[in-house]
Amino acid sequence: MTDEWRGWQEAAETALYGDGGFYRSQEGPAGHFRTSVHASPLFAAAVARLLVRTAGELRTSCVDLVDLGAGRGELLTGVLAALPAEGGDGLTVRAYAVELAARPHGLDPRIQWRAKPPQGVRGLLFANEWLDNVPVPVAETDPDGVERYVLVRTADGAERLGEPVSGADAEWLRRWWPSAGPGSRAEIGRPRDEAWADAVAALSGGLAVAVDYCHGREERPPFGTLTGFRAGREVPPVPDGSCDLTSHVALDACAAAGGPGAEIRTQREALRQLGISGERPPLSLASSDPAGYVRALASAGEAAELTARGGLGDFGWLTQRVRAPSSPSGD
Repeated sequence: MTDEWRGWQEAAETALYGDGGFYRSQEGPAGHFRTSVHASPLFAAAVARLLVRTAGELRTSCVDLVDLGAGRGELLTGVLAALPAEGGDGLTVRAYAVELAARPHGLDPRIQWRAKPPQGVRGLLFANEWLDNVPVPVAETDPDGVERYVLVRTADGAERLGEPVSGADAEWLRRWWPSAGPGSRAEIGRPRDEAWADAVAALSGGLAVAVDYCHGREERPPFGTLTGFRAGREVPPVPDGSCDLTSHVALDACAAAGGPGAEIRTQREALRQLGISGERPPLSLASSDPAGYVRALASAGEAAELTARGGLGDFGWLTQRVRAPSSPSGD
């Protein structure tokens, strides 16, 4: 790492994914922040249910499951464990973890570990909190109303304004994040749009899902959302490899880039459609089956966290369906 001034996209790319970068550490992201995957096994069970449903739509008993930004394989491990209970008994699953870090020791041998998504897969591609870690340029409007790239110093996160935003980045801002005036900032989501379009293109049939912090065009935050996380706490974003660097995702722009068949809903809505509601068990169960009541109450608490307003329940779920000719069962 050096003290040179660079655009935020380049600086974050090195800090997160370069040699010694945050996402290449052995500790992994779970040591620094808690996602839905870590909050409850109910999340993996819901993804397992979605995988079974996707296999049914494809009319196949052999289905692919791709986890983009797989961390240390926690989601895939949970899905494979949940499949029999979620109707996946007898379903053959080819599981792919897409992650730049080295394969963890002791990972289920059924999980293939790859640095890039496999191409031509049929099934479910799932990206949980992946797009927010695709580095993007940051822009700020100067006192004269000109949108300029924000440059950052690696050593301490200090910033200064660089050249005016131009080309495809300027077009993206005009369409998706118009300036709110001098001093306002924006994260230019074009690299995320392209990353999502590439991910969707890896599917020859099935469903692609991106789950993330997000905002829509009519509610963009005037000063952006770029921040850092370390050891479970929010910290100033310094691109020195010591912390996660993240910003909310313009999921509406990603949806447009991914092609037809896109829908956006909240995690609360998506999980309820997959049977995760957070409703408390009836009190009558406490007398008829006390142990069952305690288990159901604990499960309801976990479900409530996953679907909470103002928390994980407000995450956006972008679903992109990729149509493919039906194939015989057992392909």
